[in-house]
Amino acid sequence: MKENSSCDIEKAQVRKNIRISVRKKRNSLDENFQTKAEYDLNINFIQHIKPQKSTRIGVYLPNDGELRTTLLIQTLWDSMVDVYLPVIHPFSGTTLLFQRYEKNSTMSQNRYAILEPKLNCNEICPIEQLDYLLMPLVAFDEQGNRLGMGGGYYDRTLANYYNQGWSKPRLIGLAHDCQKVSQLPIEAWDVPLPAILTPSQYYQWR
Repeated sequence: MKENSSCDIEKAQVRKNIRISVRKKRNSLDENFQTKAEYDLNINFIQHIKPQKSTRIGVYLPNDGELRTTLLIQTLWDSMVDVYLPVIHPFSGTTLLFQRYEKNSTMSQNRYAILEPKLNCNEICPIEQLDYLLMPLVAFDEQGNRLGMGGGYYDRTLANYYNQGWSKPRLIGLAHDCQKVSQLPIEAWDVPLPAILTPSQYYQWR
């Protein structure tokens, strides 16, 4: 038992160290680099994903040096794609809902000072009805494992996705190229991704 506890503590520390290191690297990217990365991501997404009119895509608004999505969201709007943003569930407080996001959407800050649409139940899309879900991450490895910020919101929200074998949404992580590491220490609750898109690469795993 003590050995298992020691291993768990060591793994948690390694994950913490990776978060600190990659977040520091991500936040050191200057404005010109971020702008070019956003432009390249937009091109890479359109080339590989090719969303059709009325496709439903969940995405995020960037925070803490994350790969910016503003240009991509504008491109999706221009292509008549339905865009949805995560909203922290008002009752559970530990999972996410996905609400339609339009240019005139009323926004408010959540507990992390991240903007999200003001809750409107009529604009919520059940996650299994999204065609794509573009997810933020702190780090990813060569097997498609994802390390998030540590809050577990996406992992809990997607639990049924894996337990019930849903075919939608297609999960795609978005990240800067510098967020890739060789191997992540994985926990049982981690949600691996079938695809990750960076400004320069499109990774896919079976």
